[in-house]
Amino acid sequence: MAGKNAFGTKLYRSDGNGEWDQLSNATSIDLPSLSREDIDVTDHDSPDGYMEFVPGLRDGGEVSVDCNYRPSRHDDWVMEDFEDDEVHRYRIVLPTAERHAWTFDAFVTGYEPSAPHDDKLETSITFKVSGKPDLSELGPGEGPGNGEDDNGNGGGDDGENGDDQ
Repeated sequence: MAGKNAFGTKLYRSDGNGEWDQLSNATSIDLPSLSREDIDVTDHDSPDGYMEFVPGLRDGGEVSVDCNYRPSRHDDWVMEDFEDDEVHRYRIVLPTAERHAWTFDAFVTGYEPSAPHDDKLETSITFKVSGKPDLSELGPGEGPGNGEDDNGNGGGDDGENGDDQ
């Protein structure tokens, strides 16, 4: 089989004390969009008139998430992170047998809730990655998504009927 179903991918935010809060109702999670600058080193002696380049700085890019918008689940910590001048630690756990995860520091650069007249409440959240994101396998019992240490704040179903005030 060439591909893997992405259903079950989850985004978490560290509370700074070893616990991870899940962002609930995510419908699409874009992984870090890595890029690298190129530095033009072309000079009058460049062979055959071709431009020459060397690799420059790397950029951890952005992560974007689309969610079914529930104000009671999203507004608190997303707005807190947006207003905060500090970076926070996030982790995206992929639904692979090896529990691959992207862990990165980031800050919220965009928060766009919308209420179209003919569709569901939805929101888009954009994070700017600061530094190098890490792609690794989580060991047994390590980190969020193992059912033990993700507390589900901002996440999962809590038995509400969906009638947020």
